[in-house]
Amino acid sequence: MAALRRRATVIVVLIAACLAVGATLVWGLFSSMPIALQVVLGLLFTMVVVLLIHYILDPESSSARQSAEVLDLADKTLECAHEGLTPEASQKICELLLPATPALAVALTDREVILGYAGYNMENNRAGTPIRTTATLQTLIDGIPRILNSTKDIGLPDSSSRIGAAIIQPLVVGHKICGTMKFYYQGAGKINETQKVLTKGFAELLSTQMAAAALEEQTMLATSMELKALQAQINPHFLFNTINTIASLIRTDPDKARNLLREFAVFYRSMLEDAEDLIELDREIKQVERYFMFEVARFGEERLELKVDIDDEVYAMMVPSFMIQPLVENSVRHALAAEGKLTVVIEGRIREPNIVISVRDDGIGMSEETMASMMEKGSGTGMGIAMKNVKERMRAYYGPDARMEVESQLGVGTVVSFTLDKKSASSGWLS
Repeated sequence: MAALRRRATVIVVLIAACLAVGATLVWGLFSSMPIALQVVLGLLFTMVVVLLIHYILDPESSSARQSAEVLDLADKTLECAHEGLTPEASQKICELLLPATPALAVALTDREVILGYAGYNMENNRAGTPIRTTATLQTLIDGIPRILNSTKDIGLPDSSSRIGAAIIQPLVVGHKICGTMKFYYQGAGKINETQKVLTKGFAELLSTQMAAAALEEQTMLATSMELKALQAQINPHFLFNTINTIASLIRTDPDKARNLLREFAVFYRSMLEDAEDLIELDREIKQVERYFMFEVARFGEERLELKVDIDDEVYAMMVPSFMIQPLVENSVRHALAAEGKLTVVIEGRIREPNIVISVRDDGIGMSEETMASMMEKGSGTGMGIAMKNVKERMRAYYGPDARMEVESQLGVGTVVSFTLDKKSASSGWLS
């Protein structure tokens, strides 16, 4: 390994220095060298010898350095594979691992092609090249790690290859063999216990990271499907009410009816376009304002009011689509009293080190029992499902540290707030 090579180099340099100083001292004994200079050289010689002995006889410090290097390498490997084993990530990983081993080449594959390759004969093993070695194909079938001591065992098509040994480790996610990690060596003598442990460890590390990436993808898919189910449930209720409102305005206020119809078309087109992506908070708020326009047309301005108070910088934040609207819709559907006016306020603030977004209403509020049941189980329809869906999608995008909190008091109103750490949400800011 690189650490061992550096250690050997340092030892050679120290020995050479000792010999040089020793020779100088010997020469000084038979010359007119000043005593002071001979003393200085003697001290220097003693210090070099002490350092040399310490370096050779202190295996713990050397082991600590090697451990630190391996941990650093593992950290960089995980960073590369954060979003899965893509060809770009695979190539970077191979280039990282190659200098840390005596291997001639390092390769990563999926079940069909090479994903990344670094080292000897790289020009013939580019990403996308089909897997050719029989040992690799067999490992993809049975999932058994292989230590191979000849070109023939490896199954290389070129018998004149410099590669004479290999370690092949399967990459396994769950019970599925997804690919391989391969280390190629000049000969079997290059494969020792350290190499066996290293290759196994990095293969397991990548397998774990691939499993984490797959889980994250499944979580995002699940929350997306829940979003579609939520839209399918809530939209018909809102759809029929809005159509009836527009129909009634056609007779009493045709201009307003035409304007609402145009906005209604924009509203539904945006809902379909934004169903799966992160969008700017500004765009989400505009969609909420369209929604509220239809509800005001239905109930009247004396019954509903929307206020938006968001810092300019927060407007630029990227959020999951359909994150604010379900909360505003909940206020209109569940917090509007039989009489009086309901005011809904959307706020967005930077409160270092966090970003806080809230939806507040002054409606009828909820009891503690209703609120606890809704948040813990996401039970019922409409309000409970909306809260659960928004919370899970927010955590899926911003991580487990993102918080959604609900405060409510009967007769006073309800506040739903999101608290996001600016660092964890940094990928959601427009550049």
